Amino acid sequence: MKQVELYTTRFCGFCIAAKRLLKKKGAAFSEIDVGRDPARRAEMMQRAKGGRTVPQIFIGGEHVGGCDELYALDRAGKLDPMLKG
Repeated sequence: MKQVELYTTRFCGFCIAAKRLLKKKGAAFSEIDVGRDPARRAEMMQRAKGGRTVPQIFIGGEHVGGCDELYALDRAGKLDPMLKG
């Protein structure tokens, strides 16, 4: 499986939903909490081309967007192939 990275904050409902879907898919992921770290938030915004909201999700280094985009990929049948590479 490809490397999955999520930029999150501690009490974000959308972050929880995104992690739930990834766990359901059996995808391991690394979580980067930007809630208390301005440098990590700046890193997230740069990588996400200005994206300020969480989660910001990257699969195999490719920015896929947030929770809504992750679920849309799943509904379209594109998430599983993307995770497997």
